[in-house]
Amino acid sequence: MSQKWVYMFKEGDPKNKNLLGGKGANLADMTQLGLPIPQGFIVTTEACTGYYDNGKKLTEEMEGQIRASLAELEALSGKKFGDNENPLLVSVRSGARVSMPGMMDTVLNLGLTDAAVEGLAKKTDNPRFAYDSYRRFIQMFSDVVMEIPKPRFEKIIDELKEEKGVKLDTDLTADDLKEMIVRYKALYKQEKGEEFPQDPELQLMESIKAVFRSWMNPRAIVYRRMHDYPASWGTAVNVQMMVFGNMGDTSGTGVAFTRNPSTGENKIYGEYLINAQGEDVVAGIRTPNPISQLAEDMPEVYAEFERIYTKLENHYCDMQDMEFTVEDKKLYFLQTRNGKRTAAAALKIAVDLVAEGKLTEEQAVLRVDPKQLDQLLHPMFDPKALKAAKVIGSALPASPGAAAGKVYFTAEDAKNAAAAGERVILVRLETSPEDIEGMAAAKGILTVRGGMTSHAAVVARGMGTCCVSGCGEVKINEEAKTFELAGTVYKEGDYISLDGSTGNIYGEDVATIEPEITGDFETLMVWADKVRTLKVRTNADTPKDAANAVRFGAEGIGLCRTEHMFFEEDRIMKVRKMIVAKEEAERRAALLELLPFQKQDFVGIYEAMESRPVTIRLLDPPLHEFLPHSDEDIAELAKAMGISFEELKATVESLHEFNPMMGHRGCRLAVSYPEIAEMQARAIIEAAIQVKKEKGFAIVPEIMIPLVGEKKELQFVKDIVVKTADAAIKEAGIELEYHVGTMIEIPRAALTADAIAEDAEFFSFGTNDLTQMTFGFSRDDAGKFLEDYYSKEIYEVDPFARLDQTGVGQLIQIAAEKGRKTRPDIKLGICGEHGGDPSSIEFCHKVGLNYVSCSPFRVPIARLAAAQSAIKNK
Repeated sequence: MSQKWVYMFKEGDPKNKNLLGGKGANLADMTQLGLPIPQGFIVTTEACTGYYDNGKKLTEEMEGQIRASLAELEALSGKKFGDNENPLLVSVRSGARVSMPGMMDTVLNLGLTDAAVEGLAKKTDNPRFAYDSYRRFIQMFSDVVMEIPKPRFEKIIDELKEEKGVKLDTDLTADDLKEMIVRYKALYKQEKGEEFPQDPELQLMESIKAVFRSWMNPRAIVYRRMHDYPASWGTAVNVQMMVFGNMGDTSGTGVAFTRNPSTGENKIYGEYLINAQGEDVVAGIRTPNPISQLAEDMPEVYAEFERIYTKLENHYCDMQDMEFTVEDKKLYFLQTRNGKRTAAAALKIAVDLVAEGKLTEEQAVLRVDPKQLDQLLHPMFDPKALKAAKVIGSALPASPGAAAGKVYFTAEDAKNAAAAGERVILVRLETSPEDIEGMAAAKGILTVRGGMTSHAAVVARGMGTCCVSGCGEVKINEEAKTFELAGTVYKEGDYISLDGSTGNIYGEDVATIEPEITGDFETLMVWADKVRTLKVRTNADTPKDAANAVRFGAEGIGLCRTEHMFFEEDRIMKVRKMIVAKEEAERRAALLELLPFQKQDFVGIYEAMESRPVTIRLLDPPLHEFLPHSDEDIAELAKAMGISFEELKATVESLHEFNPMMGHRGCRLAVSYPEIAEMQARAIIEAAIQVKKEKGFAIVPEIMIPLVGEKKELQFVKDIVVKTADAAIKEAGIELEYHVGTMIEIPRAALTADAIAEDAEFFSFGTNDLTQMTFGFSRDDAGKFLEDYYSKEIYEVDPFARLDQTGVGQLIQIAAEKGRKTRPDIKLGICGEHGGDPSSIEFCHKVGLNYVSCSPFRVPIARLAAAQSAIKNK
C-alpha cells in the first residue's frame, strides 16, 4: 500500500507538526484561515527519514508525488515550471517540528534557467529583477546543493562592484548582473566540471535532497544536542511559490515579531528592506529599516499587515515571528511561528498573556523553556562599575544581558578559549550558522553587520547570549586578529564588555553583580510551585552557596561534599598530616585538629538552610588527591611537616592509583580508616546540636555514605556513624533526629537495592559516577572522543549532560522499585549534574523520585521543569 509523502498546504492538518513540521503545519493553518499565503506543498518528515533509510535517495513514489503536487501548484498559480514565457519559481525551505533558525538550508528562485530568465524579464518588464533573481539562485543552489563555498561568489560580486565603481548590490544594472551570471556559471563549471543545470525538475529534486541532508549537517547536530531534539524527528521540506520583494521600490521583504522578542513589550517589532529578498534581512548583508517605516512608505500595505499579525497572535495565543514579502504593493505572509525570545521576554509575555485572558497559569508555565532561565540567573553589570566605564561604541541591542571577556575572532578560537576556562567575546563581521559552537561558547557576541533579526541576533536570543549587532564603526582585520573602534586597536585576548540591553560597548572588563528573582520571574515561579510535586534541593558545600540556593527557592541540600572543605589553606596541612600518619593514634590526633573546622562549616550551612533538610556526603575522593605530586612540592611539604623527602615521596607513590575512579575512595576509605567516618559523623551531629540550641532550627541531618556496592559495606560504616552520633546526642542531653542513607552510583548497588534498603533510610542517585560506571568511560576523558561519536551518529547527546534514560535510567528505576519494596517510605533523590537538566527532571518525575538536587543557579530551572513535568504527566 502506497504512503502519502507530500501534502498541499490546503490539505495538511495544522495540528500534525510531527508529520508536516512546524513551518508546514502553520502554512496549512494560515491557508485555512484565508490569509495571503503563496501556495505550495510539504514533503513530510517521514519522507526525510525514508530518504535516509533508502541510502540517501528519494524513492520513485516520493518523486512521483512531488511531480503531481508541482502540477497542482502550476494549476493554482497559472504559471508553468521552467516555462520560457510565464515561469513558476519556487522556494525550497526546511521545516522541522521545532523552530531551528538558520540551522538548515534554503534555496530561493528555483526553476530559473537561461531560457526561463528571459521569459521572466519579458513578463515582468523588469530585466534587472529577473537577472538579480537568477544570480541569487545560481549562488544559493551552488552553495547549498553543490557545496561550492559561498565566499567564492561573494568575491565575484565585490570584484564586479569595484570594476563598476558602485558600493551596493542594488546599484548594479541589468547588464552588470548579466555579466555576474556569466562569471558565476564559469565558476560553477570550473568547480563541478559541468554546466549549471538547465532542467528545473532536476534542480528541485536535488534541492529537496540537500535540505534533507542539511538535517544532519554539523551545525544542526550541535543545535539539536543543545536543545535535546532527537535526529529521528527528521525535517519536512516546504516548496512554496516565489513572490518577489526585489521587483523595485514598490516591493520589499521583512521579518517582524508581534511583541518585542528582547523585552516582551506588547508592541510590533521588526525590520524590512525595500527591493530585497528575505535572505538579505536575515543574513545581515544590508542594514534594514524599522517596520514603522513601512507605514510611511506603503500605508495601505501596513494597515493590512497590522490586521493579519493581530489575527495570527490571537489565533496562536503567543508572540509570532513572521516573514513577509511585498510584491508590487501586494502583501504576502511567507510563514509564521512562535518566536524565539529572551528569557526576560518569555516571562513577560507568558505573564501578560494570562493577564490578557489568553492563557491559563498552567499554560503560561508550559510556555517558558526552563533552560532559558539560565540567562536571568547570572551576573549583570554592577551599576557603579558601569558608571565608571567608558563607552567606546554602540550599536543594536540584539540580545540583552551583560557580558565581559576576552576578544576572539573565529568560532573555533572562541570554543577553544572557553574550554580552557576563558570568558569569551566573539567578534565577527557577521555570524553564520557555521559559527554555532563558537556562539554557544561565548559570553557575548559583537557583529559589524546585521540588524535585530540577523542570524547573530536570533540565535543569540534563543541561547540567552548577550549580543550587540550592526556596529559599522568596527574595523576588523581577521588575519591580524585585531579590530579597531574609537581610534583604539583591540587584539585577540584583550578585554571588552557588551551591554545587550543598551547596545553599548566598553573597552574594558566591567564588573558584574548577582541577579534577583522578582517581578514576572517571581510570578511564574509561584505558578510553577503550585503544580509541581517534585521537590528541588541544591548541591552546596559552603554557607554562601547554600544561602544563594535558598534565595533561588531551594528546599534543602541534596549534596554537601565534605572533601571540598578539606582543600582550604587553613586545613589542608592537617589533612596531609592525617594521610601520612603511620599509626591510628597519629591519624586520630590529626583528625581531632580538623574536627572544629569541619563542625564550623556545617554550622554555617545549617544556619543558611534554617530547618530545611541537609544531606552530607562523607569523604569521597581518594587520599592521593590531597597530596602534592611534583618533587619540588613534595620537598616543600616534607620540610613543613618535619619528615624526610624520601618518606613523603614513598607515601605519595604508595597512594598512587591506576584508576582512581574505581580505587580506594568513598566508603572504602571508612572501611580502612574508620576514624575518618567517626570524625565526620561527630562534626555533622555536634553542629546540628549547636544550631538547634542557639538558633532553634530543627535540623535533621542526612548522613550519606558514598560508593556503596555491597550491603555489608554499608552496615560496617553505618554502625560507626550511628555509634558516634548517638554518643554525641546522649552527651548533649538533647533530642535530635538524623538519618543514614547511601549514594547509589555503582550499578551493583542499583541491582541489589532491595538488600541495601534494609540499612539505608534514603537513596541519592549520584548520576555522574553511575553514568561513568555504566558506560565505562570517564567524564574527564570522554570529551576527547564524544565528538567522533556525534559525527558518526552513535550518540546524539553527552550522557553526562542529559541522563541516559535507556541504560542509566533503567538502573535508577530498578533501584527505586527495589528500594521501595523493602522500605516503602524510603526517600529518593538525585544529586548528579542531571538534577538541573529539564529532560532528566521529567524522567525523575515519572520514576517517582521525591526530589532533584542541582547547583544553586539551576534551582529555578529545576523548579520550572518539575512543574512542567507535573502538568504534562497529569
